[in-house]
Amino acid sequence: MDRQSIFSLSLFGEDRSAGQDSRASTQQQLVDFILDFHIDGTFNYRDQIRENVLVRQHYCDVDIAHLLAYNEELAARINSEPAEIIPLFEAALKTCTQRIVYPSQKDIQLPEHQLLLHSSTSQLSIRGLTATNVSHLVRIPGIVIGASTLSSKATSLYIQCRNCQHTDHIPISGGFSGVTLPRTCARVRTQGDPSDRCPLDPYFVVHEKCQFIDQQVLKLQEAPDDVPVGELPRHILVSADRYLTNRVVPGSRCTVMGVFSIYQPKGSKGTTAAVAIRTPYLRAVGIHCDVAHTMKGNAIFSEEEEQEFLEMSRRPDLYEVFANCIAPSIYGNKDIKKAIACLLMGGSKKILPDGMKLRGDINVLLLGDPGTAKSQLLKFVQKVAPIAIYTSGKGSSAAGLTASVQRDHNTREFYLEGGAMVLADGGVVCIDEFDKMRDEDRVAIHEAMEQQTISIAKAGITTILNARTSVLAAANPIFGRYDDFKTPGENIDFQTTILSRFDMIFIVRDEHERDRDERIAKHVMNIHMGGRGQEDQTVAEIPVEKMKRYISYCKQKCAPRLSPEAAEKLSSHFVSIRRQVHNAELAANARSSIPITVRQLEAIVRITESLAKLSLSPTATESHVDEAIRLFLASTMDAVTQGEGAQGSKELMEEVGKVEEELRRRLPIGYTASLATLKRQFVDERGYSEGALNRALVVLQRRDTVQVRHGGSQVYRSGV
Repeated sequence: MDRQSIFSLSLFGEDRSAGQDSRASTQQQLVDFILDFHIDGTFNYRDQIRENVLVRQHYCDVDIAHLLAYNEELAARINSEPAEIIPLFEAALKTCTQRIVYPSQKDIQLPEHQLLLHSSTSQLSIRGLTATNVSHLVRIPGIVIGASTLSSKATSLYIQCRNCQHTDHIPISGGFSGVTLPRTCARVRTQGDPSDRCPLDPYFVVHEKCQFIDQQVLKLQEAPDDVPVGELPRHILVSADRYLTNRVVPGSRCTVMGVFSIYQPKGSKGTTAAVAIRTPYLRAVGIHCDVAHTMKGNAIFSEEEEQEFLEMSRRPDLYEVFANCIAPSIYGNKDIKKAIACLLMGGSKKILPDGMKLRGDINVLLLGDPGTAKSQLLKFVQKVAPIAIYTSGKGSSAAGLTASVQRDHNTREFYLEGGAMVLADGGVVCIDEFDKMRDEDRVAIHEAMEQQTISIAKAGITTILNARTSVLAAANPIFGRYDDFKTPGENIDFQTTILSRFDMIFIVRDEHERDRDERIAKHVMNIHMGGRGQEDQTVAEIPVEKMKRYISYCKQKCAPRLSPEAAEKLSSHFVSIRRQVHNAELAANARSSIPITVRQLEAIVRITESLAKLSLSPTATESHVDEAIRLFLASTMDAVTQGEGAQGSKELMEEVGKVEEELRRRLPIGYTASLATLKRQFVDERGYSEGALNRALVVLQRRDTVQVRHGGSQVYRSGV
């Protein structure tokens, strides 16, 4: 400066070379990690790369925990600057492949490699994603509700000038970001000949010479159990490419690891209001399925946990304890709780040699009076089953239960979105208010309950979706309450087609017994006052989380089969049950409203297998068959014969109907008659039986047509 000569200082040179040096050193560190990392003498990533390349799959699945153990700084950088480090990592993978697989061939052209990441670090929910996470690596659990068809995305565009045929390559970064072609021809810029200038916008794309990769867009939604009450489930788009495509189908639960990125949707280019607002999406770098469709629940169990479960399965009273731990704050209903324990376990699915499938899932229907805690049982099952979806009958449509056809906003193509039955594949669907559903909606789940598939033929899409779910339904009888003076067929408003698909049908009665009412009242008061029930059972012996894991473990590890003695016992019992129903039908001169078909025999087989599965027993013995038959007799058979003893013969019911008609004619609204007069007129003069008169009065009283006053001596006609 003092010499007053020109002073120059390099502003970019050192920095640029320093940047390149740091990138090269980072890449070298990554190469060293892949080549050097080993656990107990096995070089994980060397072996993985060699295996993958030999089957022509150029990717490597890296655990971030390994990188953290090797070099903390690198692991921190890949979390905070994934856009910079991941391309370096993929280049490092390419270098390693060259060294490991083709050490002698120096000039071999290797394809681009893909880095997949997985980690067991903390997860972030979709509603926990904020602006601070943009461009960071995040790990998000959810359920895939939509998957687009594969599309080809260009990674490098080959462009050509219309005027002078000059060609060039433009690399394209990942994600949804678009690309703009250069406005002027590069030949002019390089050769500097202004006279022979090409016009503006001269380039066009030569598609045949571009490089493409597969890309798929997934729609990831929060799992139904993670959504806060009263909120809509949020979803996010996930862009998966190359080896991550076709990994998941709608309905599968998975954890996606990816770079939280932003893009500008197509429609918002011209708007002035939101110039700088971008839509978030996830660029996937790893997709890990939580539930493989063969195994239910999280399929990884520690050795201590397995040991604990094996000890638990050897308990002689496990069945009783497990049933008591189902909704412990609800008093009584022992058989229903045992049936729910069987439903949670499920039987064994069988695929026959000719390809026919027999379902292993158990369906249960609770039909009964209001106030018998049916919905509470359903809510508890939703909490305890590894995969469960709760839905109410009135708010569910056929499309909501099975699948709906949606239209993609961008491509205008149709795609399928799974409904409740598809999303709960491998779990339980709890349907409350089953009787309030429209008939056409109820028909939609016929196929799902027996064949365990949902076939769709809408908008040019014909396909079959899996719906391997158990159904637990709760319903009220026709009149709101169960009417003892009517046959089961008149109380139950369901077609036999749907009833035969339920393995167990429980009629839950609200009996009026003084002792039982006192016990229930005490139990409810104790729970309201101190959280302890009548039987000190409200603090369950097995906590809910442990039950959930145990159910997953049993479903994954055990698929019992019947022993020959048990099979013999079952078949003879089924024949006797059919004979019993046949005799009852002949006596009543009417078909039974609840059918006993071969499906019911299969139902008892499934219940037997589920009881064996509960104790992790590989074969189902006669003791399991005895309990299964007892449960079946206490549920479905009890529902079939319900009211037969009380209702007596068909003639008596006809007689009661006639007495009702006469009483209505004899007593205008607002009139009163003494009981003695009515008895004299109906029993002595007209020859009706006294039982028929009493029963008709009770029926009319229930319907608020008449009221009995003055200690039962006066009958007052109060309504229609």
